[in-house]
Amino acid sequence: MADEIVNKVANSKLINIDLEDFIPKGRRKIIHLSDWLFEGIILKEVDFRNKIAEHDWKQYQDSFVLIQPAEDAVVPNWAYLLLTVKLTDIAQKIAVGTLQELEDILLLESIEKIDYSIYKEKQIIIKGCSNVVISNNAYSLLIQKLKPIVKSLMFGEACSNVPLYKQRN
Repeated sequence: MADEIVNKVANSKLINIDLEDFIPKGRRKIIHLSDWLFEGIILKEVDFRNKIAEHDWKQYQDSFVLIQPAEDAVVPNWAYLLLTVKLTDIAQKIAVGTLQELEDILLLESIEKIDYSIYKEKQIIIKGCSNVVISNNAYSLLIQKLKPIVKSLMFGEACSNVPLYKQRN
C-alpha cells in the first residue's frame, strides 16, 4: 500500500486572515478638483460655488468618493470642505487625497469593526500576498487588535511564514 499524502496545512489549526476580504465592496468615484478650477489651476470662488450648485450629485449616491487635489494648484481648505458638505448626505465615505489613501481609510475602518473574539487563543496567520495593495498601517492595526488575544501570530503563507508573536505559557 502506498503512503497516503496528507495535507498538513489543511489539517492544521491555523486560522488564515486575508485583509483583502475586509475591503468594503462598492463603487469608487473620483472628483478631480482640477476639473473644477479655471484652467485647472485657479480657484475662482464664484465659479466654484456655481459649479457646486449646478453639479449632479446623485451620481455619488452610496459611493466611496475621493476628492483628488489638483497637482499644480494652491487650493484653500474650504474648497474641499464645501465639496464634503455636499457629499456628506449622499456618499458612504469621502476622502481627500489619492485613491490608495481612500482604500487605506476604508480598510482601516473595516479592521476597527471586526469581531476579534473569534480569534481568542487561536493560531493566526495573516496572508502576505494579495491582489491589491494592503498598507503597512492596515497590517499594523490588525496586529494591535490580535496580539492581546491570540495564541500565536504569523505572516505569509502556511507553507512559508514568518513568526511574529507567540504567547508565553
